[in-house]
Amino acid sequence: MTEPSAPVSIPPVSPPPALIRIAIVDDHPMVAEGIQSILESYDDIEVIATLCNGREAVDKLGALGPDIVLMDLNMPEIGGLTATEMLLEAYPETRILILSMHDSPEYITTALSHGAMGYVLKDVPTEEIRIAIDTVMLGERYLCTGAKGSLAPSENVEREVLTSREQTVLLQLAQGKSNKEVAVALDISVRTVETHRKNIKRKLGISSTAGLTRYAMEHGVLQGTGVSL
Repeated sequence: MTEPSAPVSIPPVSPPPALIRIAIVDDHPMVAEGIQSILESYDDIEVIATLCNGREAVDKLGALGPDIVLMDLNMPEIGGLTATEMLLEAYPETRILILSMHDSPEYITTALSHGAMGYVLKDVPTEEIRIAIDTVMLGERYLCTGAKGSLAPSENVEREVLTSREQTVLLQLAQGKSNKEVAVALDISVRTVETHRKNIKRKLGISSTAGLTRYAMEHGVLQGTGVSL
């Protein structure tokens, strides 16, 4: 009588990697289609939308909830910088990666000050776009090689230090309070709050409220009572 064979051990099947959901915003259909084709060659990337201008981005991306938005700069109706600021005002957790043909320092620094997490030139190799996406998904800033070279001279500029009052105002603003609410909380005038807000943006090189919120999150302002600079 033959003995029953031992049961075959079947190794567990690993779940597929989570998809990275990406939206492309570019007013040139051929460019958008080319980027989409490149991205969809990766098994873990899904392009959930291709939109032709900033207006469409602002109107539709909130409902779509992409992980990353690849944003062009020069577009009709609403350009990439304004769209970036508007999206981050409404959805501060949005990761926006600028994909542009412009390599001047002015474009790059302005995009970053508006809250973009990265800047990549359109003529970079496919592999670098992938690296940029992975870096931004980790919550880190990414500048492609050409962008880094353009920014090199200004990277050494020393940032001005915030005063203790400016630190306090920044904390209030980062909590989502309006100028009027900050004025009441600190017993100062609304005009004084506006002046502090303007000075904070100038010193930090940030032009939007969303950018201030992102700065506060990245530097632990919301977890404490001040800013370490």
